[in-house]
Amino acid sequence: MTRSPDAASAHDPLADASYMDRALALAERGAGGAEPNPLVGCVIVRDGQIVGEGWHDQYGGPHAEVNAILAAGEQARGATFYVTLEPCSHFGKTPPCSRAVIAAGAKRVVVAQRDPFPAVAGSGIDELRAAGIEVEVGIRESAARQLNAPYLKLLAARRPWVIAKWAMSLDGKIATRTGDSRWISGEASRREVHALRGRVDAILVGRGTAERDDPLLTARPPGRRVATRVVVDRLARLPVQSQLVRTAREAPTLVVVGSQAPATRRRELQLHGCEVLEIAAPNDAEFLCAMLDDFGARRWTNLLVEGGAALLGSLCDERLCDELHVYVAPKLIGGAGAPGAVQGLGLERIADASRWRAVSVDRFDDDVRMIVRRVDET
Repeated sequence: MTRSPDAASAHDPLADASYMDRALALAERGAGGAEPNPLVGCVIVRDGQIVGEGWHDQYGGPHAEVNAILAAGEQARGATFYVTLEPCSHFGKTPPCSRAVIAAGAKRVVVAQRDPFPAVAGSGIDELRAAGIEVEVGIRESAARQLNAPYLKLLAARRPWVIAKWAMSLDGKIATRTGDSRWISGEASRREVHALRGRVDAILVGRGTAERDDPLLTARPPGRRVATRVVVDRLARLPVQSQLVRTAREAPTLVVVGSQAPATRRRELQLHGCEVLEIAAPNDAEFLCAMLDDFGARRWTNLLVEGGAALLGSLCDERLCDELHVYVAPKLIGGAGAPGAVQGLGLERIADASRWRAVSVDRFDDDVRMIVRRVDET
């Protein structure tokens, strides 16, 4: 059992925030396993002591509250439950968590955020209150919303959370004027990218990047989730000799083509194990939006975009990126012909630039990584 130094009393706001922060940290452990469900953590406290902890670790498996109750046992009776998201009140892949909390004998439940999922949407809280349990909502809500921003977007917009990633030099170049780009970032940064690949649903690149760099786009070592490798290839020109096509039967590979793609090329890709998705759209904006709609229908929660600059530019032009992971290496490349990270049409005026907020700034050996999110999305 663990005692929190901030736990003065069960209704101390500082103690409530401290325990909820612990629940939020536990919730993060489910990343890559729980999706498309939300990330949820639970801490059970009795007499100023943590007597049980749990998190939702795997889609289809027990939820955070159930895992915490199993850890607490009889000590859950009369205790305070800190849950990062409203306990579910419906039968899905598991029974309702609200009923498990009631059966465990909870005295008080502190919830960071209501669950907007239509089958819950306040009914879990109502059920707890109807059972005579004191419920408080909104402790660390902003942090909970940030944690589950991908889940919330999938519910509201029916599209995945779009994470764009690139590595660049101090002067903003992603390659030299000859196209050489290996490696701008260091080994520690690349390990971090592989960890990110291991928890997303899909990794997206343009055909030019797939052909020029011939990547595998797999997580090494493997993560909790096997991402689908996706190539935007309007005319289905991805070479069958590429690593992506040659390994399509080992790791899922999706080629997104336009209506002008030759039928022979589509069949050839399919014969090699690729899935081919046709999108008929008159322009880039509608093409990208239709593609994201399809990904949402697959219930993909997190989409990682790894380039190239043209694809990133098109996504940024349409403000379709939600989060950026930018690795800056202490190198100078120079050259008017050396490419930057984002192309597309770009802006005419600085005043039109979208606003972003830094979520974290971290150092990996000599590289610096900044993670930012669009302000109007959090």
